[in-house]
Amino acid sequence: MALPALELLEQHGFNLNLYGKGWARTLLSGYDWHFTKRQDNALSARLHDLRAIRLQSQRIDPTFDRRINALSFPNSFSSALELRLSGHKVCGYSKDGRSLLLSRKLARLQNKHVLETFWHLACELTGQHEAPPPASIGFRLSQSAQDKAQALLAQHQLDGQPFACVVPFATGMMYQFDKKWPHFKELTQSLSKDLPLVICPGPGEEAEAEQFSQHATILPGVPLDVYAAILARASLTLANDTGPGHLAAAVGTPLISILGPTDPEHWAPWGPNVTVVREWPQWPSASTVHDTALRLLPR
Repeated sequence: MALPALELLEQHGFNLNLYGKGWARTLLSGYDWHFTKRQDNALSARLHDLRAIRLQSQRIDPTFDRRINALSFPNSFSSALELRLSGHKVCGYSKDGRSLLLSRKLARLQNKHVLETFWHLACELTGQHEAPPPASIGFRLSQSAQDKAQALLAQHQLDGQPFACVVPFATGMMYQFDKKWPHFKELTQSLSKDLPLVICPGPGEEAEAEQFSQHATILPGVPLDVYAAILARASLTLANDTGPGHLAAAVGTPLISILGPTDPEHWAPWGPNVTVVREWPQWPSASTVHDTALRLLPR
């Protein structure tokens, strides 16, 4: 969701230095941005890394410390604290007690999609206050990821033919309700009669994926950038409110996003290729989602 904002910064001459969770390095293999993994251990180790980034930035740009030089995309207190303690001048949203940690404080946009809030932060630094966010994300895939995806699909006789990716996994709660649609097993049984199905479980999801093995090809251990390339080759993706659904939308694959308690106005995957199926406070039936899938599949 932050990619359009990052690309806007890049287009306006900013050299990006990303700092975040380790999986982001693999996911963003198609981008040339410098990346530093956020340490999971002591605060002192994280501050050491952030200070090293700041010193390196000062060597490249002597004016680095004279202006806003960091964006805190997460709204967490810790992200603003770590940047401030490492000497950065931070721009971010002033919520959750972060105001004293920010050099430029913004009131969070109300009733806006999360992608638009990230875009707003980037516009604050570039001065493009009237620029609308792009209609689609246009996620970049590295050639290596595309080649590995093609080889993996060919290994399972899926390269060059229509198939659908199914994402039955979801973690966490939304407003104390489970985000996981309960009818994926029924859907895979019926949809597998129309075209081959692929499921790529992440770490810890392998056992759950096995319940779908009779009707889908299970591809465990797929790196995130290769997963993105597989999604880009799919005819359709069906997903809960979960990361791979957003990734499918980002690479331009037709996506059915099955939402329950999640508010689509704020959190739905972004793009013209997204079809949200939501009947909350009830879940849609398997037949409803199946019928929607048949309408979206190429003839």
